[in-house]
Formats: sequence, structure tokens, C-alpha cells
Amino acid sequence: MHGHHDPNPTLPIDPDTAPRTPGPLHVRPAAIAAVGVGGLLGTPVRYYLGVWFPTVAGGWPVTTFTINIAGALLLGWLLEALTRLGPDTRWRQRTRLLVGTGVLGSFTTYSTLAVDTDLLLRGHQWWQAGTYAAGSVLAGLVATVAGIAAGARIRSRRAEAAQ
Repeated sequence: MHGHHDPNPTLPIDPDTAPRTPGPLHVRPAAIAAVGVGGLLGTPVRYYLGVWFPTVAGGWPVTTFTINIAGALLLGWLLEALTRLGPDTRWRQRTRLLVGTGVLGSFTTYSTLAVDTDLLLRGHQWWQAGTYAAGSVLAGLVATVAGIAAGARIRSRRAEAAQ
């Protein structure tokens, strides 16, 4: 309680009557479960896209590139939209953890970007490696900004409808 003064500070605190604090978000079972469930959804989607659209031997990793750019766009949109809808509490926080960290965090893959770049470098495909690595970062930045811009329209549309 804010401003609460314990009249007997030397007496032990009864844990049944003490105000409960949920603890840091990263150790709360519900938060961990939300991220885990989201990960169970995003990972197989990424995996099967890689199986269905394999990279041509010696070619640019188009599937991983597309996955990462789509994930950057969606994450930018999601986080901006949630921010504009209110504070990071309750359903907004659960959505951020489930969809943002869980689904999109497991859907996108920095590790595969790094491995693909390394494989291109080991194959002496310098141009492909450079354009893939730099292109992923630049396109990801542009996609994130575009997602944020789209997410920013959430509140403005609601405000326009109210007028």
C-alpha cells in the first residue's frame, strides 16, 4: 500500500494479510506460459515455410529473409498498436507476451540469418552474403518503421470514429 505506515515495525508480517506483489514479469508463471504457447505457434510456421519454400542451392536465403521482414513489420505494428491502446497491463501485456515475444519471436530467426550468412561466406559468395546480411537489417528497419506507422493509425481511427 502506498503511504501505509506499520504501527509496529518490529512485529513480523503475516504473509496472509501482507499485500502481494506479483514479482518481476519474467518470473511469473502466466507470463512464461504466454511466451511458451506463442513459441509453440510461431516455430512450426517458420519451420514449414522453410520446408515448403527451400532456398535454392547457392542462392540467396529468400524464405528466411521474407520471414524476418514480415516478422519485423508485424512486431512494429503490434507493439505500436498496443502502446496506443493503453498501458502495458492486463490483456495488452498478455497479447504482447503471447504474440510479440512468443509467436513473432519464434517465427523470426536471427540465428538462421547468421548461419545462412556464414554459409554464403564459407562458399565464397561474398556478394550474396553481404547483400543478404545488410539487406536483412535495412529491410527489417524499413519494415519495422512501416509497421509502427500502421500501428499508429489504430488510435487515430478510433478517435475519428468517436467524433
